[in-house]
Amino acid sequence: MTSKQKTAIVTGGLSGMGCAIAKRLAHDGATVIVGARSGGDDAKVRTALGDHYGTIHAAPLDVCSSDSVNAFVAQVADDHGGVDILINAAGVYDEAAIIDHPDQVWLDQIDTNLSGTFRMIRAVMPHMKAAGWGRIVNLASVAAHNGMANNAAYCASKAGLLGLGRCVSLEGAAHGVTCVSISPTWVETEMLTQFIEADMATTGQSREQVRADYAKSNPQNQLVQPEEVAELAAFLVSDAARALTMEDYQVNAGSLW
Repeated sequence: MTSKQKTAIVTGGLSGMGCAIAKRLAHDGATVIVGARSGGDDAKVRTALGDHYGTIHAAPLDVCSSDSVNAFVAQVADDHGGVDILINAAGVYDEAAIIDHPDQVWLDQIDTNLSGTFRMIRAVMPHMKAAGWGRIVNLASVAAHNGMANNAAYCASKAGLLGLGRCVSLEGAAHGVTCVSISPTWVETEMLTQFIEADMATTGQSREQVRADYAKSNPQNQLVQPEEVAELAAFLVSDAARALTMEDYQVNAGSLW
């Protein structure tokens, strides 16, 4: 593993898979800067990072704003001499049926999940090209490959990441820059906890019962853990993954969703 002395940006790095990846890269010796809308809230940063508070840097970032993205990346590059690794984990989720689908539900998910990733890549690419080395990992989803009723916006945003990644990998190839995506199934994150609590309120079932139902959605009958996704991400940003680009890696536990 060669994350040592590399500078990594992780968007959405104060929760879920983003936070797990940030901690894993820091463990490997990378200088990690997480960007999140709550990145300036010291109490939230301290709670999210735990023992890594003080070793992982955090700053406010709104991936829906080009000004915010450009300023964030410029500051990281100025402070650390460049940007070597980008993990795009910032994302939102909401459901709506196609009939009477609210514009805002569509726009929010496309703007954050897809356009936000594009803005971050656009901002870091010059730094990676100048260095002749770069690793970009986008957090997609099995929803990029499969549909589900009431999830048009989410599925479209995640499928768009696959097309975006292919183009970025081609533009970066001659400059030592790779671009891949990871597509997990249900992962036991704060978002899944919210779904479980909503299901508990609707069904009257216990937390253990609802959690077990989610686990049964894949043949392994176990929920994927954020740390498992982080292990894959750590390999994909290493020197050993030089030839791995223009690809999507499903962490699906054998499940289509």
